[in-house]
Amino acid sequence: MLSIQKDVSLKNYSNYKIGGPAKYLLKISNIDELIKGLEEWKKIQQKDSSSKPALPRQGGVFILGQGTNVLISDKGFEGLVIHNKIKDIKILRHKDTKSQRVRESDLPAGRQGVRVRVGAGVLMEDLLNFCIQNCLSGLEWAGGLPGTLGGAIRGNAGAFGGEVKDNITEVESLNTQTLEIKKRINKDCDFDYRTSIFKIGEGEKDIIISAVLKLKNGDKNLIKKNIEEKIKYRKNRHPLKYPNIGSIFKNIPIGKVPQKLLEQLKGSIKNDPFPILPTAKLLALAGLKGKQAGGAMVSRKHPNFIVNLGRAKSQDVQKLIKEIKKIIKNKYGVELEEEITII
Repeated sequence: MLSIQKDVSLKNYSNYKIGGPAKYLLKISNIDELIKGLEEWKKIQQKDSSSKPALPRQGGVFILGQGTNVLISDKGFEGLVIHNKIKDIKILRHKDTKSQRVRESDLPAGRQGVRVRVGAGVLMEDLLNFCIQNCLSGLEWAGGLPGTLGGAIRGNAGAFGGEVKDNITEVESLNTQTLEIKKRINKDCDFDYRTSIFKIGEGEKDIIISAVLKLKNGDKNLIKKNIEEKIKYRKNRHPLKYPNIGSIFKNIPIGKVPQKLLEQLKGSIKNDPFPILPTAKLLALAGLKGKQAGGAMVSRKHPNFIVNLGRAKSQDVQKLIKEIKKIIKNKYGVELEEEITII
């Protein structure tokens, strides 16, 4: 039976193993459960506001997937946390796509082919395994990418020159306040570098339900090989033996790098998907590897990761983030911008 739980620790819902309790937690695996849960949430809000009129209104709604790009406060979250576990994957046949608003002209160049509808709660690892088993090419760049598809869409996740936006044709979401379901084609999602309309814009109050991806038929062995190469690369270079939430800061567009610094690090410039200076290179140059605050440490293996050595708290990570930004600003005149979400 669907029900909203109270005072649930979020540590085990975070890849960081950091975070206080959610005042309310709702787990959903389909749209009906989501709508019923949000209706129940409205009743809880009304009850709380009538019984405690002198207190501020309950907090808002936060959507949580695998918790791989989120730093949760030690104090927890006062509102409703929705744990999205919508995990359906379906290859769409012609009869399934005739009525969709998506046209070939709406798609990124070179991405016409097989359409697949994927639930937002599907882990990227499971989606890639599905692609291998069904000989579907186009997502090889995401090998080893943590988290769920919904989180990847929200932050327009990318790696190895690819981005989620390159594969999206349509995103279906539900507004957590109005309960209105909306479908947006690729160009209406306002995808940009590590962001989208669901992170900054009118879709902020939406929970992503599913997306239609455009892939291509390909050779199973080659697809598997390319994905495994990306996974191996990550294992060799990322500090995966410690709890972490991926890259803390966005990479730096070269237009924001002072010319003198650009010349010094010109050998490190890469396309991701446009010319950037990897933040990890700048953090290494500044000697920040191994810098600690409490149980949190700047990874010696990849300095754009702040790892949990075992007992880190959110305030430890936030202290490091603040200190790193100050050091980089003072040393190089570069303003770092967080890639993660802090709640």
